Amino acid sequence: MSLTISPVITEFLKKLAGDKDLEAFIIELIAERLDPPGRVELYLRLHEEYLKIAEELCAKGDLPQAGEKYWGAVTALLNAIAEQRGWEHYSHRDYDVIIGRLYKEIHDKSLLVDFRMAKTLHAIFYHNFMNKEGFEVHREAVLRLIERLRELIRQDVNSSANKMM
Repeated sequence: MSLTISPVITEFLKKLAGDKDLEAFIIELIAERLDPPGRVELYLRLHEEYLKIAEELCAKGDLPQAGEKYWGAVTALLNAIAEQRGWEHYSHRDYDVIIGRLYKEIHDKSLLVDFRMAKTLHAIFYHNFMNKEGFEVHREAVLRLIERLRELIRQDVNSSANKMM
């Protein structure tokens, strides 16, 4: 489904968004109106969408755009984890803090390394400095990170379910 927004509304959205990406701004507006479980669902669904698009773009060879979508897939999962745990998740700094907290919790160095690889994929969107082979190494690290973050989300859900029993 696509949505057509009038030029007037688009103009006002852009003004309100300021320096923020327009889609990210709209996501914030939606998230503000959802309860915490609704926000987690939003972030998980965005993660799936971004990952699917990233894989399609990667297959087409559009590495800068793919890198940005892989970054989006990672940050959507970090937003979901932070939302589940009541942590802030509004900035790049917050993502570093989230990864640091998760590392302290589970002592898995790959979280730190793979997150840095994800940040590099984010950077190529702006600077387009990576060849296909290097991109693939970073992509594999990001996919490992995604699996690890998904596992943490499942553990949080299972933990919450056990507390309710």
